[in-house]
Amino acid sequence: MGETETTTSPISGASVRRGDRIFRGTSLGAGTFVLVIMGAIAAFLIWRSIPSLTSNTANFFTEEAWSPDGDPPVFGIAALAFGTLVSAFIAMLLAVPVGIGIALFIALYAERRLATTLAFITDLLAAVPSIIFGLWGLEVLLSGSEGLQIWMSDWLGWTVVFDNTLDLYGKSLFLASIVLAIMILPTVAAVSREVIVQVPLGHKEAALALGATRWEMVRMAVFPFAKPGMISAAMLGLGRALGETIAVALILSAVFTVNVHVTEPGGNTFAANIALKWNEAGTNGLSALVASGLVLFVLTLSVNMVARWIIARRAEFSGAN
Repeated sequence: MGETETTTSPISGASVRRGDRIFRGTSLGAGTFVLVIMGAIAAFLIWRSIPSLTSNTANFFTEEAWSPDGDPPVFGIAALAFGTLVSAFIAMLLAVPVGIGIALFIALYAERRLATTLAFITDLLAAVPSIIFGLWGLEVLLSGSEGLQIWMSDWLGWTVVFDNTLDLYGKSLFLASIVLAIMILPTVAAVSREVIVQVPLGHKEAALALGATRWEMVRMAVFPFAKPGMISAAMLGLGRALGETIAVALILSAVFTVNVHVTEPGGNTFAANIALKWNEAGTNGLSALVASGLVLFVLTLSVNMVARWIIARRAEFSGAN
């Protein structure tokens, strides 16, 4: 048999196999290529955004109206940013606890046959196209949730958020948030389940041997180890919620106002606005849509950077790298 070519590492003095050097170089090249692509995307978005931003007569960050092809051009991202962040926040508030609960039940509580069935159904939901969720929300949820929204306005109206001063219940941020929550639920549940399954058996058995209940075992042994993975699952879901297009476009009525009453008709998001306005926009309108896409790009990148920072802080407690 032929000998494997090796070299000596200048740092540790240990022998490095040729295959390891090739793998390291390939990995470094792939990572560098991803960074180059992201930089190119950012440069393209900035370049295409400049014409509309220089011609805009309103404050891009605080203006609610969207009329980039008007004379003079007046547009801003205040309403789009509000709709995107609020719908994503409510969706996360609904989906993450339920998704983690489903993952815990499948991984630790359910019988093997039931767990396999539930895992299959959960994973299958992730394969459903977003337009199906949008059509379901439009045809079923829109009319079927009116009673719930009236009840929320009557009993939770004191929170202002659920107060419906118009007494109209149509396409709203609340309905869009429910659809987004159902869409990101399979992602959160599937990733969290895989992380929970990887918790060392010795950790769980040690907690039970010391007299811990099942919930105490989950709290003391499972959560510390699986928390970075569950945060990653939540961030993956948040990324989809921020960038979802068709489903949200079908449910929202595309009103460019900041309305804190989430059950009242109205609202819009970055992705939905780009999808709806792209074909009908003029030259300056296209540039304005690219500018809003640049904001969404920065927002998504910032969310992932914060998530990575949180995971890195938790690594010492869980053994994650």
